Amino acid sequence: MRIARLVTAAVVAAAVAVISTGSPALAHNSLTKAVPAKNATVAESPAKVELSFLQKVDATKLTIEVTDAQGQKVPSDRPEADGKKGVLTLTGTLANGTYSVAYSVVSEDGHPVKGSYKFTVDSPAAPSAPPSATPTLETPAAPAASPETVAAAGTSDDDGPGAGLIIAIVAAVAVIAAGAIFVARRRKTTE
Repeated sequence: MRIARLVTAAVVAAAVAVISTGSPALAHNSLTKAVPAKNATVAESPAKVELSFLQKVDATKLTIEVTDAQGQKVPSDRPEADGKKGVLTLTGTLANGTYSVAYSVVSEDGHPVKGSYKFTVDSPAAPSAPPSATPTLETPAAPAASPETVAAAGTSDDDGPGAGLIIAIVAAVAVIAAGAIFVARRRKTTE
């Protein structure tokens, strides 16, 4: 029985070591809030787009771009980073219509994260934008952790090793535990 306890303790220690070693790979940056929000309809043209992220934003690796329904880039200043925020100041007034916000940041672990979402300007005082000549495709939204994130976050290609790593760890722990139980039972029957 003493050997079974030692084997169990070793399995638990190995699992903790593997999980704690893998955790930095799971720490990818992601969008937590956007103004204007995903799929929002705003009553007036926004002066800027503000994106909030989980991690600090590196200004040299930040990209934010707003395009109209025809895919034309909306005039703006260069995006600026302030802590966990990225801000794009628009230099003109947006006409009524649907706009896309595309962004790109780099996680603290070096993994690039890209995403996009749409919002609509519907101001009674603004002229309507001409309809899109070509249909646009929207990528499905990434899963989010909270209702606030669901309202704000767009798509993300952040398909890091998270799920695969966790499955591999659980499988390895299960195999090691089964082996420990087998050894303990076999030893018990031979005594």
